[in-house]
Amino acid sequence: MKELQHLNKYFYKYRTRIIIGILITIGSKLFTVFVPKLIGSIIDVVNSQIQNPVADLTQFETTLFKLILYLIGAAILTGILTFLMRQTIINVSRFIENDLKNEVYQQYQKLSLNFYKKNRTGDLMNRISEDVGKVRMYVGPALMYSINTLTLFAVTLFFMYNKAPELTLYTILPLPILSLIIYKISSKIHKRSTIVQQYLSKLSTYSQEAFSGISVIKAYSLEPQTYSNFDELAETSKQKQLDLVRIQAFFFPMMLLLIGLSNIIVIYVGGKQYMNGEITLGTISEFIMYVNMLTWPVATVGWVTSIVQEAEASQKRINEFLKTEPEIQNNNSELSNIKGDIEFRNVSFTYDDTNIQALKNVSFKVNSGETLAIIGKTGSGKSTILDLVGRLYDVHKGTISIDQKPIENLNLYSLRKASGYVPQDAFLFSDSINNNIKFGKENATDDEVIEAAKQAQVHKNIVKFKNQYETVLGERGITLSGGQKQRVSIARAIIKKPQIMLFDDCLSAVDTETEEKILNNLKQITAGKTTIIVSHRISSAKNANQIIVLDAGKIVQSGTHKQLINTDGYYKALYLKTTK
Repeated sequence: MKELQHLNKYFYKYRTRIIIGILITIGSKLFTVFVPKLIGSIIDVVNSQIQNPVADLTQFETTLFKLILYLIGAAILTGILTFLMRQTIINVSRFIENDLKNEVYQQYQKLSLNFYKKNRTGDLMNRISEDVGKVRMYVGPALMYSINTLTLFAVTLFFMYNKAPELTLYTILPLPILSLIIYKISSKIHKRSTIVQQYLSKLSTYSQEAFSGISVIKAYSLEPQTYSNFDELAETSKQKQLDLVRIQAFFFPMMLLLIGLSNIIVIYVGGKQYMNGEITLGTISEFIMYVNMLTWPVATVGWVTSIVQEAEASQKRINEFLKTEPEIQNNNSELSNIKGDIEFRNVSFTYDDTNIQALKNVSFKVNSGETLAIIGKTGSGKSTILDLVGRLYDVHKGTISIDQKPIENLNLYSLRKASGYVPQDAFLFSDSINNNIKFGKENATDDEVIEAAKQAQVHKNIVKFKNQYETVLGERGITLSGGQKQRVSIARAIIKKPQIMLFDDCLSAVDTETEEKILNNLKQITAGKTTIIVSHRISSAKNANQIIVLDAGKIVQSGTHKQLINTDGYYKALYLKTTK
């Protein structure tokens, strides 16, 4: 249970509720074991009356009535305390489940972009849902039934031994066999539970990717192949589940067998002792009820063991991510005032997941309030520069300075708060257009939202929708066209009014006329702000204070629009191609 030690802090947090739950459990079990004792006493009173009848039945009836009342009272109190037991311990499991999900989600938020490149969304979702659910079963039902079982065993064995020591020893003979079976099978359950959770992650990942790419699947008529792949994966997952269930299913019949043996022992040994006058008939009845009372707790030993092993396997998977250190660390707890001077000095960068060197000895400087345009072929390293300015990655060689300070020494959240980033592949949430734009400024007014949309040249499109700004978008903004998504994304950045604006080829899906209108608006919006524009189009770059041309991660040209169109090279060739 090494991995489950991570949950100890939550047990400590809710220690008062857990202690109260344990005390209630002990109380409920005390009243539970009184029931067989009272029934045994009733049988002895009746048997005594049968064997030695008395003429005056008043005392017999009074004694019998009192015992029945005690029996009813014990049953009622047992029911009430059992209800309270579940309300305390099971509720604690829900609180811990909520806390653990929040902890995992917060960790996901902290982890760097590189982490998400190496791990699939389906696996991330499975760990925060399925795995946390398995852990909840450990901190709730497993804990409750463990306390229940231990308390019932302790109290029942005390009553049994106090009543008939020799018969008790015979009755518990099968228990060592039970312990051995549990020990042998637990390790197998743990291994198979881990495999089951891994395949659940694979199923979640495959389903998520299939749903996200459903338009491609339909366009290429890949439904049969996709279904076949899913069916194969689901079949393998089913077999792994069955392998686990076979081991789990072995417990219950074994428990019943052992309980049956205990009953036979009670009847045989107890019967001999009764015939010898060593115990009463009521004692035999008590012991049979005690043994059968232990049936469910003994049966739950296997179930609880299975839950614990599954929770251990799931918590291990959760801990793998919880122990992952974010590659990008905030090295300055004090807020930083960002003006927007940006300088790259001999920066080289290689993506460790692909080992592709995106930048090679890149140097440039952008003063606060100026605009830099980056032009280049696909894969030349343009987007990487924007990622490094936003510190989504740390450089491997060279230095990046913001306001003459190394970027690593700035407060990370101040840097990102001062930046407005519009990616090439615009991502919109499954929410209203209004809220998607407000993502850039949470407390923005409706007038500010409309103004930002107008500046991004998307207002006229939005007002044509039935619900206008309250139109709820599909997943990833699928309701909108590519150009509309880009313009909503631009509006989101505009409304933020950041000091640094980063545009990653965000007008690629927009027609030239709309692009010209947006660029004219951006001239006013970006006045006094540091702006970096990545583009394949000359039209987006021509008004920049400085233009650099990248090729295979190197700067091959730099200068103003006028300088570059008069110099032979990639920029001039691209300009001549677009003006033909």
